[in-house]
Amino acid sequence: MSTAKRPVDLQTGWPNPGLLPPARLESAAHTVLSDPDLTRESLKYGPDEGYPPLRESVAGWLTRFYKPQDAISYDRICVTGGASQNIACVLQTFTDPVYTRNVWMVAPTYMRCCRIIDDGGFGNRLRGIPEDEEGLDIGYLAKHIETSEQNAIAEGNLEPKLKTRYPWRKIYKHIIYAVPTFANPSGKIMSLERRKQLVKIARKYDALIITDDVYGMLQWPGSATANKSVLGGAVLPRVIDIDRYLDGGPTSEWGNAMSNGSFSKIVAPGCRTGFAEATPKLAWGLSQCGSTRSGGAPSHLVASMIHQMIATGGLDDHITNVLLPAYAKRYRRMMQAIRARLFPLGVTVPQPDKEVAGGYFIWLTLPSGLDGEEITKRAEEEEELMVCAGPLCNVQGDEGDEAMRFSHNIRLCFSYEDFDALDDGVERLARVIKTCMQE
Repeated sequence: MSTAKRPVDLQTGWPNPGLLPPARLESAAHTVLSDPDLTRESLKYGPDEGYPPLRESVAGWLTRFYKPQDAISYDRICVTGGASQNIACVLQTFTDPVYTRNVWMVAPTYMRCCRIIDDGGFGNRLRGIPEDEEGLDIGYLAKHIETSEQNAIAEGNLEPKLKTRYPWRKIYKHIIYAVPTFANPSGKIMSLERRKQLVKIARKYDALIITDDVYGMLQWPGSATANKSVLGGAVLPRVIDIDRYLDGGPTSEWGNAMSNGSFSKIVAPGCRTGFAEATPKLAWGLSQCGSTRSGGAPSHLVASMIHQMIATGGLDDHITNVLLPAYAKRYRRMMQAIRARLFPLGVTVPQPDKEVAGGYFIWLTLPSGLDGEEITKRAEEEEELMVCAGPLCNVQGDEGDEAMRFSHNIRLCFSYEDFDALDDGVERLARVIKTCMQE
């Protein structure tokens, strides 16, 4: 048994409590609640599309970081209750549980998203798209989405069956879910060419691409000696930016992509505030989801506080001077430990020598013959170490392809645990792997 003094958590995908900005939130709250006009506006139900000043400030903030060809207008922004809640609203508004054929998810996938999609009525129609070195196997998707479409035609599934047509609603035939930049869990970056190909497929098959762009601003040079210019803006255009301009722009007023954003990773999860960007038509349609129409955009009060953080430069300062240095240091410490302790055992990681790194996670592939679930169980029992077994990142319900079962993988998170415990956690994992290899 290990003589470790305390548990080490490399599983939880949260920000470390020491990296949260309570003082900035307190200052923003004081500004809002000490001004009678701001107080009155922020304590109302608020408009469906969200707190207007936040929509404006988010549009400008995104424009400065992603640098699209044209400035992002506020009517492309809809305030949400966070990325997860928003996916549920998208399914409620833009899918029909009978007519919509499948929900396609890049695999390995964000584990909690499967439950949201299951609740939307698609539990038996979740389909995985395997990753390759460019972030998504576009040939696999093209082949299988065509088969899905032909099956729907043969079955006579040609019109929405359950959802009523309204001016704010378009029912898509397919949903495609991906985390293109610093993917959860693999950490991969989808290439520019694959992003373009993905948009073309979405247009061809009437699919809505939902991209979780929650890690895009958390990027840093892969090593301390790498080019620091990566800190000046986005590593690649988002899929929403590509849909906005590729081949003349969207083929309809609805478009085929939506960027799903959140302040959970860069302010605090408890804020429960996010934003979606899409064409003005789709953004407005999203705001007409029944649960939003009942009382206006969610998280109205906190939205007013986050607007203050953006408007005063406080959020950019927090990201630049607190989060990026801390996460870069954490990532490099964990990668240094992985190279020293796990690579000699035959463990591998995708793109080990990244020029640009980011996000929260590192995805491990174990040597042949080792089982991720067994390693995870023994790590907790023998070393008081918590890690995430690869099969938790399977696309739930799609068990047909062995390459998308991830039984030989483990996900590590470097964002949550205290910095000084990261090296120790990797060392504990190495002991477990060595023991299993010797048995």
